[in-house]
Amino acid sequence: MKKYIDSFLRYRYLLKELVVKGIKLKYRRSYLGLVWTLLEPLLTSLVLNLVFGTFFHKKEYVMPFIIYILVGRLVYSCFSSATKIAMRSIRANQAMIKKVYVPKYLYPLSSVIYNYILFLLSLIVLALLMLVKGVYPSWTIIELIIPLTTLFIMCIGVGLLLGTVCVFFRDLEYLWDVVLMLIMYCSGIFYYVHDMGGIILKMIRLNPLYCVINNVRCLVAGENLFTYVDHGASQLQMMGYSFGFSVVVLIAGVLLFKKHQDKFILHI
Repeated sequence: MKKYIDSFLRYRYLLKELVVKGIKLKYRRSYLGLVWTLLEPLLTSLVLNLVFGTFFHKKEYVMPFIIYILVGRLVYSCFSSATKIAMRSIRANQAMIKKVYVPKYLYPLSSVIYNYILFLLSLIVLALLMLVKGVYPSWTIIELIIPLTTLFIMCIGVGLLLGTVCVFFRDLEYLWDVVLMLIMYCSGIFYYVHDMGGIILKMIRLNPLYCVINNVRCLVAGENLFTYVDHGASQLQMMGYSFGFSVVVLIAGVLLFKKHQDKFILHI
């Protein structure tokens, strides 16, 4: 373990440069640059609110529908972007991998980190919209670190798994787009999950990303993760399930990546 920690510390500056590079490349040749981190989720949420809020939802639950949408959109976008870029990170950096030795896990890890940083910046939009709509969280908002940490661990674990498999099976890039679409529709982003039937509701709750989204919504609404019960399921149960899933996926991703990383050079 000490060997891996020393290796990480030795290359921490390279990790920092890869993160900075990723952010710069994402918004290169863009006039607004990082402002799109704030505008894109807001504009998307406004469109979804207009379509689904106007035609499908005549009532609101514990928060305005646009905030309900924005929370789901932000969390899902973070997961989607981080995992897609991490999946392609080894192949995208094949020139450097072939020339110099660098711990290969730095590439998917940096991809997840810079997307997560952009996600944290986009939370500014959520905070401003909450002020405009008069939604004021309680002191329990400090518990937000739990679902956000769970999301980060989940992205790293899934990113390592995808990054490893994609080196040997490149069709995964196209398959993952389909899987992400399925995850999106099962995450309750633009519809009230409470309106779903019993079996469908149970299936949606099996989606760990939905559990993270629901935990964040709970805290935005001023509730407590440890005591609040949402239509038969406690937030504590969803928090434990999503965190446990994230840890298992992280361990699986690390072990799979470590086992096959020496073979990458033969397939990229």
